[in-house]
Amino acid sequence: MKIIIAGAGEVGTHLAKLLARENFDILLLDEDPAKLKDLEASYDLITNVGSPTSITDLQEAGIDKTDLFVAVTPLESVNMTACMLATNLGAKRTLARINNYEYLLPKNKQFFEGLGVNHLIYPEVLAAAEIAESLSTNWLRQNLSFCDDALIMLGIKLRKSAQILNEKFNSGFFNNQDYRVVAIKRGNKTIIPMGTDLLLENDIVYFMTTPNRLDYVRRQAGKEDFTIKNVMILGATKIAQKTLQAIPSSMSTKIIESNRQRSQALAEKYSDSLVICCDGRNIDALKEEGIEEMDAFVAVSENSEANILACLAAKRLGVRKTIAEVENIDYISLAESMDIGTVINKKMIAASYIYQLTLNADVLNVRTLTSADAEVVEFVAKKGSKITKSKIKDLRLPEYVNIGGYVRNGEGAIVDGNSLIEPDDHVIVFCVSSAIRKVERFFN
Repeated sequence: MKIIIAGAGEVGTHLAKLLARENFDILLLDEDPAKLKDLEASYDLITNVGSPTSITDLQEAGIDKTDLFVAVTPLESVNMTACMLATNLGAKRTLARINNYEYLLPKNKQFFEGLGVNHLIYPEVLAAAEIAESLSTNWLRQNLSFCDDALIMLGIKLRKSAQILNEKFNSGFFNNQDYRVVAIKRGNKTIIPMGTDLLLENDIVYFMTTPNRLDYVRRQAGKEDFTIKNVMILGATKIAQKTLQAIPSSMSTKIIESNRQRSQALAEKYSDSLVICCDGRNIDALKEEGIEEMDAFVAVSENSEANILACLAAKRLGVRKTIAEVENIDYISLAESMDIGTVINKKMIAASYIYQLTLNADVLNVRTLTSADAEVVEFVAKKGSKITKSKIKDLRLPEYVNIGGYVRNGEGAIVDGNSLIEPDDHVIVFCVSSAIRKVERFFN
């Protein structure tokens, strides 16, 4: 598959690095040679200096032989124009990064298809949706739902109060239809549990369950549920604005922003929220603005370090739920070690959605587990596919793969070794990134 990525910014570069691990023909295009420097030498991809809206540059990049053209420059107008040109010059499919929510409305899909833009992505909206999910189920690190909540994947950090600590998987303790433990993140290591593995304090554990067993899993994990009413947000960024739109009106919000012009603009746009112009890195200022009375603190400024430190300060001041947007991937483990509740990474979320377009099997969803080097993929089982021909225990699945559950006729079910997948089942698979292609063969 030949893929051209236009825009060597955060999302484009991360996506190029992700796809370069596989057997794809990747070309990264940008007008700024400084952004492309050293990438070609370090990764299995080609870089071109050029404009995504130049017909000549697109033709020189081989647009007529391109299976997927991805335009993720910072400018929406450039991305849309580039996709229109790419389609008319022979690209099979196109995707544009946008910053106008109206474009995402279902009624506009056919209109953009007609223009030559097949897919649209708004990374800030995706990040805001994850923040809203995290605030709604506040005792979780990560909450991913599938098939209209028929199945849910939960990421939970275990404390000493958890009932499931020190239980071995081969003891039969985890053999139930209430939940399935699909993965464990311990330090920097991702573990697919089996045999003598057990759960330890401070593990981040990923569960697959159904909505009616959510409270049971919470009790097993030793977690307390509490109501979030007051939320403080650091940074008047696009993610902050989309978060304000995504969370329920029952939550009272206060935004901290050091830039006066941004503060004024946000206050005019969101009159229901209190906007304070002050330095959110200043603990005394946070205290003056009532951080100790907050139920949740969300740091989404443009500075990853400031977000981590602000969340750490909020924790020490008694805030129960903290969420940090951390763009530097190298800092994610650091944030986890500092016990920040939920870590969001915009480019990882966006790259997962784009990666889905490169798969040949019928895939409805690909989601990244920010804390673990792994993906959760929603496959649809085809008639005659290998996944439908044997019980799960007899499938000989690739290493580092775990099937969590399936949805049949709208009903979610947790799998065990004797489960048999049927055609048209929606199957939720956990796997490390490098194993997705191997799993895909079971569903084709």
